[in-house]
Amino acid sequence: MSNLTELGHYRTRARFDSANVDPVFSRYSAVQSSILVGVNGPAVWVRVEGKGNFLNSGSLKEFAQEMVNRGYREFIVDLENCVMMDSTFMGTLAAVALRLKEIGQGHLHVVHCGQRSRDLLSGLGLDQIFDIRSNGALAPECQEVKEKVDGAEARKKETSETMLEAHEALCAAAPENLARFKDVLEYLKQDLHQTTAGK
Repeated sequence: MSNLTELGHYRTRARFDSANVDPVFSRYSAVQSSILVGVNGPAVWVRVEGKGNFLNSGSLKEFAQEMVNRGYREFIVDLENCVMMDSTFMGTLAAVALRLKEIGQGHLHVVHCGQRSRDLLSGLGLDQIFDIRSNGALAPECQEVKEKVDGAEARKKETSETMLEAHEALCAAAPENLARFKDVLEYLKQDLHQTTAGK
């Protein structure tokens, strides 16, 4: 089975449909943005359309974990059509890069990175763990697969967990980020504790 066919049959319990399609890319949508993902040879591609933010970081995290579990070690993130990134999204990318470093194989490459995005990534020290380029190969074509919708309470807990993990990854990537995100980390831990205790 080719990598492209395998991705077309990608299934996981919480987020992805089990549509029997053969796409090069799958689309996970959020408000005013989408993350397109796929496999081309040995590389996993992630293309940001619009905003890379906390609303779409959970889907990206889950997809990246599954691809690492399947043995993929090269991740290419295309920011050509990315209009903004928040710290949760950048932390999710950092978590992928740190996981590859922990395994001892692979890299996360950022291509078509404009100056504003480069400044954001570098400002958090992520240029130390990513290969960042202003140019690069073009991502393959994409097809859409709809995202499964969970209940509001489950989404809130999952979003809080993703945000906390992303900010912890930012601090692990560059220890100076701990001072920046200390209050955010504390708030997210309290929020997650209240969400879990409220059940």
